[in-house]
Amino acid sequence: MHNSGESSDYAKRRMQLAGIPEVVGEHLYLKPLDLVKAQFEAEGRRFTSFANYDYLGLAEHPRVKRAACDAVMSIGIGAGASRLVGGERSIHSEMERDLAAFVGTEDAVSLVSGYGTNVSVLGHLLTKHDLILADELCHNSIFVGTEISRASVRKFTHNDLDALEAALAECRKEFDRVLIVVEGLYSMDGDIANLPRLIEIRDRYNAWLMVDEAHSIGVLGATGRGLTEHFGVDPNEVDLIIGTLSKAFATCGGFICGRKPVINWMRYTLPAFVYSVGISPAIAAAVQKAIEIAGAEPWRVAAMQANSRLFLAQAKARGLDTGPAVGAGVVPVMFSIQECMDVAMEMFRRGFYVPPIPGAVAMNKPRLRFFLSATHKREDVLRAIDALAEIVAGKRSAQRNYSSQAWSAGVGISAPAGSEVAAQAARAPQ
Repeated sequence: MHNSGESSDYAKRRMQLAGIPEVVGEHLYLKPLDLVKAQFEAEGRRFTSFANYDYLGLAEHPRVKRAACDAVMSIGIGAGASRLVGGERSIHSEMERDLAAFVGTEDAVSLVSGYGTNVSVLGHLLTKHDLILADELCHNSIFVGTEISRASVRKFTHNDLDALEAALAECRKEFDRVLIVVEGLYSMDGDIANLPRLIEIRDRYNAWLMVDEAHSIGVLGATGRGLTEHFGVDPNEVDLIIGTLSKAFATCGGFICGRKPVINWMRYTLPAFVYSVGISPAIAAAVQKAIEIAGAEPWRVAAMQANSRLFLAQAKARGLDTGPAVGAGVVPVMFSIQECMDVAMEMFRRGFYVPPIPGAVAMNKPRLRFFLSATHKREDVLRAIDALAEIVAGKRSAQRNYSSQAWSAGVGISAPAGSEVAAQAARAPQ
């Protein structure tokens, strides 16, 4: 007889193995932020999210929303089919032209999923007798893509370009083509890749270079053009620039920027483009308007960067562990696993939304990940840091007192009974 509970038990076990605690009772995941914000405001309290990617503050911009609404009324809601065989709307090519111009490449193509863009490109680009060398901290979508590639795949230690070069020196002659894959701004640690040296290594070993700029477009560089602008490098020097429409451009989907022959090849052969519907005209119109505003209002990039630097400096001044973050858009604050959930919940009670990240990073590196936006006010940043430092100091003081009492009593040390940490520890796999 079929055991109807077996799949549920299996799912729970896989959640535990992924490092994700069982979410029962009050928790911070999948919160309906529109309702949460309304509730806080109805109580006369301020609610500030540091969990969203809206780097340039365009998600609620009236001109962006109006552009999307106008496109729905004049063009329709959906693209209707795969653009290759069903035809496209003129706004698709116009938006891609604007994307290429903003990034600084010859051409661009857009897809319905940022995640799917990486998966499809990495799965499609190379064949057997080729090699993909990827930074070990690249996004999950990159490694899912490498798993379906026919190429060999090797990881190199995060941002260790000596290790990358050593790997190339050892094995380059064994492969026809080699693709180096990095991120512009690493979304979990908030540090960046050394693009000039990557290009020098690529050229010396006759390789290709792909940079995932999901988090660096709109964030790095004086006008937000990304890693290439940050280092003063011609974007066309990078073989493939992958980006997303869900961060600085405040919508959803992905894009690929590069030389015209490469992008044209993608339009006719890339599975995620050929076999998927085109992005909604509403999204294309919103992206166009977001690009226009970003180009016309560089103060947005400057404000986001200033907020990021302020947050990083204040966090370090309070003794908080921000890892290797450079202070550009993303700043993590590291905790022990015992602290992470409790601190996040207490921050939420004080009106700051920043859920813990226990599952997408190494099991021993839980963190709160703060995304800084152009629309965060200076006082938002300072209030958040004050609250965070106060909560952490209080919890660590309480833990020291408890540990001291337990040591004096000659008993084992564990989390205080009844705490959220103790409850989660009881549910954790042994």
